[in-house]
Amino acid sequence: MKRLVFIVLTVLAFNAAAQSQKEQYFKLTRAGFNEKNAFATTAFVEQFFRLPGNKGFDASIYRVEEILKKAGYVVQNKDEFEAPLTYRIEKRKMKNDAWEPVDASISIVGEKLPLQSFKTNRNMIPINCVSTPAEGVTAEVVFINKASKEDLAGKDLKGKIVFGDIPTQSLVSFAAKAGAIGALGFSLPDFNQPTKHTTSIQFNPMQRNVGIWALFLSYSSKEKLKDACLKGKVELKVNITTKTYPAEELTIVANVRGSIKPQERFVYSAHVQEPGANDNASGVGTLAEMARLTAQLVKGGKLKPQRSLTFLWGDEITSTRRYIVEDSTRAKGILWGMSLDMVGEDTEKTGGTFLLEKMPDPSAIWTRGEDKHSEWGAGEVKEKDLFPHYFNDFVFDICKEQGKFAKWMVKFNPFEGGSDHTPFLKNNIPGLLMWHFTDVFYHTDNDRIDKVSAKTMKNVGVSALTAAYTLITADENTASATVTQVKEDALARLKIEFELSKKAIAEGKSAKDEKHIVEVWGKWYVDALATIGKLAVDPKTTRVGSGIKVATLAVEKQTQEYLEQLGK
Repeated sequence: MKRLVFIVLTVLAFNAAAQSQKEQYFKLTRAGFNEKNAFATTAFVEQFFRLPGNKGFDASIYRVEEILKKAGYVVQNKDEFEAPLTYRIEKRKMKNDAWEPVDASISIVGEKLPLQSFKTNRNMIPINCVSTPAEGVTAEVVFINKASKEDLAGKDLKGKIVFGDIPTQSLVSFAAKAGAIGALGFSLPDFNQPTKHTTSIQFNPMQRNVGIWALFLSYSSKEKLKDACLKGKVELKVNITTKTYPAEELTIVANVRGSIKPQERFVYSAHVQEPGANDNASGVGTLAEMARLTAQLVKGGKLKPQRSLTFLWGDEITSTRRYIVEDSTRAKGILWGMSLDMVGEDTEKTGGTFLLEKMPDPSAIWTRGEDKHSEWGAGEVKEKDLFPHYFNDFVFDICKEQGKFAKWMVKFNPFEGGSDHTPFLKNNIPGLLMWHFTDVFYHTDNDRIDKVSAKTMKNVGVSALTAAYTLITADENTASATVTQVKEDALARLKIEFELSKKAIAEGKSAKDEKHIVEVWGKWYVDALATIGKLAVDPKTTRVGSGIKVATLAVEKQTQEYLEQLGK
């Protein structure tokens, strides 16, 4: 009895110490994160249509460099551990020239105002589109309906512009073969609400070197042009100016050296390319302020990282994947990865909510109850793809704490993929995504700075930093508290899944299948608990292993009880 009381009191003491450490990091980040800085950087970056190698992308990288230098990061000369705070800009020759949009307009001949212009619709020019002659082109429009695309085979399109109520990319190759000089089309997913936000255009590429130009139309422009075409012959005046030039692809990497295990690290990634404010100028701005604050705390002695912390800005997925795979020694030390993508939403304007996209757990296979996929859509996840780890619950619980403190809505979604968290996962490194969805302005030219919330960026930054600071300074207390936390989360999840399966069986679904879901959840959490053993920096700790065994038994016992009840 005395031994049991001692163990309980010891665990409570460890948990209290770990909680005190986390609360200290919350206090530091809440006081130190300057949302005005994050917003100002976001506003600078969102001015540009950013693609690797182009001037807007490079200007964004160099603005981050200015922030790092001012914060105290020094240029890396030999290796990233030569000073407590270092940074480097990696430059790589690109296979293709950089592309940059400059200007465009479409006018119906005979009307004073343009149908559509680049000044208000900077996504109207497909990536890789060529310029028209400097004086522009004037040509007749040939309108097609969705159902009559095949009927164009017998029509004379030479020297004309093809216009359809279908995606522009679907028209381009056909129009080029038929001798047309250009193509105009329309396509927006329903979640962009095109009939409500009638001026929105999503950015997209077109095939290189197809021999014609192409433009995207907004819903309002498409409807107006369609009405004109249905009334009779229509001619358009089109001007397009784009630039291409040889360039280098830039990636900027900042590093905060750990004092005990510098080779082990937490890596943040925010992609620079894409032309939006929330997507992803907000990620660039938030991460830049996170790096600035980290330097301030390190220099002031308030943060003493035992593992390293890395900040990376570059080309989405490409830069992160390269950072991982190009140096196998470095990759072995990456213990956690986090992507900041679309983290500045003013949700009253954009819709949606903050989401933490989880690593593959069983909800990615059996999505039910409170679990919901976003409009992005589910990925192909099978049982062999599951990634049991404490990181899911550890970070989400921190986000929930900040949400409660700041009255900030926090939710999660099952794994879907598609951002900078995926390279981590593909290389067997725990990786999470902080983002917002559904956003009615996603990928459109209405994703501008007025849709960004500085307050949201602070909430994201505080949560992301508190999670990383806690992990890179983790000790036995942190590990023990995490065991307790994950066990509680496991038991809560098992109860939810049990109730869902119980209801499903009552409605006639297979008891065998429903029991299997609960069984997989139990195993996932047992395996997740096992990953906590490596959390403490000091490898000589012993109490953590004992705590994991006790927690594992509790999860296994509860799982078995639920399975027996479902089998009755």
